[in-house]
Amino acid sequence: MDTKVVRKNKNFVPGNCPVGFTMNIIGGKWKPSIIHMIRTGRNRYSLLLKNIPEISKQTLTNQLRELETDGILERIIYPEIPPRVEYKITPYGSGLLPIIDSMYEWAKVNMPNLSVGNDEYCNPDKKTAEAE
Repeated sequence: MDTKVVRKNKNFVPGNCPVGFTMNIIGGKWKPSIIHMIRTGRNRYSLLLKNIPEISKQTLTNQLRELETDGILERIIYPEIPPRVEYKITPYGSGLLPIIDSMYEWAKVNMPNLSVGNDEYCNPDKKTAEAE
């Protein structure tokens, strides 16, 4: 099985714009959510899949690989039986956390039908019971 990540337009940055560069790294439907979940302690594949039920297994795998290739995440394999894999935000990737925080704050003000019950799912200040 070939694990090489191929993505369209990775190096397409119109006008050499920093926003375009950033969007090439974290753009798309799932990457900000994945980064957010990992930073709140949902750092295993099964926890990510459980907490983002709309994402397919293949898409999650591809997005995690792209984030790892771009240096945003580190994949840690523990030599246990059964093997355990966790993801961690790298120091390079932690520079994106203020962007994720800003997205969270903007949505709290502008998101229609924001459910207060989503705190466990989404609040950056809370860790899930599973992650503790």
